[in-house]
Amino acid sequence: MKTYSIETMGCQMNERDSETIAGLLEQMGYTASADFKDADVIVVNTCSVRENADNRFFGMLGHIKHIKLARPDVIVAVCGCMMQQEHITEKIREKHAWVDLVFGTHNIDALPEMIEELKQTNELLQVVLPERISLAEGLPARREFSFKAYVNIMYGCNNFCSYCVVPYTRGREISRDAENILAEVRDLAESGTKEITLLGQNVNSYSGGETDFAGLIEMVNDVPGIERIRFMTSHPKDLSSKLIDKFKPTEEGGAAGLCPAIHLPVQSGSTRVLERMNRHYTKEEYIALVERLREARPDIVISTDFIVGFSGETDEDFADTMDVIERVRFDSAFTFLYSPRKGTPAAEYEDLTSDEVKHERFDHMVQRLNAITLEKNSAYVGSVQDILVEGASKTGESMLMGRTFGGKLVNFQAPDGADLIGSIIPVRIKSVKTFSFTGEIVRW
Repeated sequence: MKTYSIETMGCQMNERDSETIAGLLEQMGYTASADFKDADVIVVNTCSVRENADNRFFGMLGHIKHIKLARPDVIVAVCGCMMQQEHITEKIREKHAWVDLVFGTHNIDALPEMIEELKQTNELLQVVLPERISLAEGLPARREFSFKAYVNIMYGCNNFCSYCVVPYTRGREISRDAENILAEVRDLAESGTKEITLLGQNVNSYSGGETDFAGLIEMVNDVPGIERIRFMTSHPKDLSSKLIDKFKPTEEGGAAGLCPAIHLPVQSGSTRVLERMNRHYTKEEYIALVERLREARPDIVISTDFIVGFSGETDEDFADTMDVIERVRFDSAFTFLYSPRKGTPAAEYEDLTSDEVKHERFDHMVQRLNAITLEKNSAYVGSVQDILVEGASKTGESMLMGRTFGGKLVNFQAPDGADLIGSIIPVRIKSVKTFSFTGEIVRW
């Protein structure tokens, strides 16, 4: 029996791509391997957003090389965003020539043909397209969960933030047709999926014919069986009033299934830095968006991204960022130390912030963000939340975990003999930590 293993790095888009890769391989007769060391095909799906992702990938190649030396017949394929960068593929050709197949983000659908060609030639096959020629629909997928699913609605990005390599690796924006998206959602609903996460580099700029993103949410909301709708990621400059209105109560025109949660990356609180980042909004405009979101849905959960130590960031710029943190009071945030990415405009900036200053600011920011998160989480104690049960908790035996409508992680004791995975059940919150809650089932 032929087996495969896929190692996925990076974002939810990569996770969704890996589901398609798995589906294609299973269509070819492969089955998932319990251990990648024993697989007949090893695929590494890469991410290029941060420097540490590059380092992790090449470190992983070092481990896989030992497998290849011991088992020369194993097929090693590398794909994803890193492969769309010529200096990366050149490095693979020069220093990792034992890799069998290199392909990018635009031609995953051709994987079966690439593997067959590889078997015939037995030489390094590199098929990296500079741009997406068309959208392949109806591809097979091996979904990780039966009750929740990622659905791509668009690919690529037109924003060209000065620090970001994604437009160069994922290409320009192209939206799927709304009817194809709805067909996928209906199929998922019929198979038992309750929660859909709509994916795109910038979902707010979705344009499926005559349908904008808010309209697409309305359509997905009307699909029977879909109880929760999430999406990511949103660019603040394209967050429309129509989309904000979808968070309102149903009687005010809102979408009942739309989860009261939004990931809205701010990156910096300094208007000067935001301009250098090419983000196309100001500090005050971002804060005004948050105010409008909370006016529409007071209990909305807002998460964000911060880049610490961007080129030229001064003490005053960082103070502006901390001011945004105090005024917005995010529910959670992903924080990153700035690292220049080759091929981006910001990589040419010479006024780099020292590592010492970056780490000092980073630690100060994270400490305050975590304190605010804990304060906000404390307000949930005693409340009853509807939890979509996702699986076993990492906190202990016989514990389950799931998420609230707003996306908060909750751990709770599993009842004897009950199979609750995939169910939505009421759980009373007993205590909270910075990144999770502990609760008890009210009933099931």
